[in-house]
Amino acid sequence: MIRLIIHGANGHMGRKIAELASSDPAVEVVAGIDAVLGNREVDLFPIYPSTDACTEEADVVVDFSTARATDNLLSFCLKRSLPCVLCTTGLSEEQEQQVREASKQIPILRSANMSIGINLILSVLEKITPLLSEAGYDIEILEKHHHRKIDAPSGTALALGDKINEVTSGKYHFVFDRSKTREKRDENEIGFSAIRGGTIVGEHEIIFAGEDEVITIGHEAFSRAIFGKGALEGAKFIANRAPGLYSMKDVMEH
Repeated sequence: MIRLIIHGANGHMGRKIAELASSDPAVEVVAGIDAVLGNREVDLFPIYPSTDACTEEADVVVDFSTARATDNLLSFCLKRSLPCVLCTTGLSEEQEQQVREASKQIPILRSANMSIGINLILSVLEKITPLLSEAGYDIEILEKHHHRKIDAPSGTALALGDKINEVTSGKYHFVFDRSKTREKRDENEIGFSAIRGGTIVGEHEIIFAGEDEVITIGHEAFSRAIFGKGALEGAKFIANRAPGLYSMKDVMEH
């Protein structure tokens, strides 16, 4: 059985992971960490206000918190030699570098989106993007999320853009705001649009617009459960791995 610590345990995703884990015989949540409403008993495990207060032995940490908590989380995992499933988005480039450095000492599963569907789309983009790019199709990315989400564009949208650049030798530059320019669209740009409102769990579309036709690849999440299930599968995968930086592609191909 995998012993799990949930970092960000009182958030929407933290609670969803705890709910899913309660019916998974391969996983036991031994503790949660969350600065909000910390140090109280929830269900069958304690929640602590900080990593310093958490002393439970565990096999892996699953993180759905905020970027400002990432530095301390990495220090905690390094100190305890704990594998980490890092799901928080909106990290700075400096923090991304810290993640890469930490992965030399502990296994880290880093993914902007834990759903199987999004990761399948990333695989599809590897195959079709070079062909459509060579044919001159314009590329746009649209994402929609709930009104509580604080980063824009989403980490998933950026990951989709990064995948497109990866398979086209860095051909494209990203454009996040066209309101201050009045000029024709550059053929080597990817435009990002972000919508925030209501309780939208998450929607992403990659639009390939060519002459007289448009190809759209889309994904819509109807429940946070898909992210929680992916995170738990990631936790099982990474618990006994060697140090390194892993992705959901590694989990899916395992």
